Amino acid sequence: MTKNLGDMSFEELGKLFPIIICKYDPSWKSLYLSEKLNIENAIGSSNIVRINHYGSTSVPNLYAKPTIDILLEIKDETDTEKLIMDLKAAGYQYSPQPNNPAPHMMFMKGYTPDGFVGQAYHLHVRYSGDWDELYFRDYLLLHPEIAEEYGKHKLELKEKFEHDREAYTQSKTEFISSVTKDARAEFGKKY
Repeated sequence: MTKNLGDMSFEELGKLFPIIICKYDPSWKSLYLSEKLNIENAIGSSNIVRINHYGSTSVPNLYAKPTIDILLEIKDETDTEKLIMDLKAAGYQYSPQPNNPAPHMMFMKGYTPDGFVGQAYHLHVRYSGDWDELYFRDYLLLHPEIAEEYGKHKLELKEKFEHDREAYTQSKTEFISSVTKDARAEFGKKY
């Protein structure tokens, strides 16, 4: 009998969903645009402040996990219970994120008890704000040499933490924080 994803330990999830790093795929941009449209249709554009493709799949020529990260900023008055139902109906799995910024939500698509199926998406839902992830993305787009350094760093970490997503993510934090600080200094308050 196959366990539900929510009943699996971090160790089981790490074996089922190992860290995969691959070369940039130009189709990621069109996959994002298609999924953006799906999200808009599912929840209604009246609830949306802004949607952004971010993460490594949004930076040409950067090695990346083939998971498309999307930041969905919603209006403060959005009915979050309805939002959850609408995104589940659009094929997303809901994951409460009590340690993430309000409204503490993340949704995933492409994850099954048998492993990855189809394109994987991470949809991060927040209220409108000035988010570090967008500065980091924009800095990598503007500075390809830093993006290349980041890609090499990720390949090294994949070798160390292939089956430990938490350690992989945590080990990128110092690099990301340093670059984001530089980005905010260069761009000022952009978002």
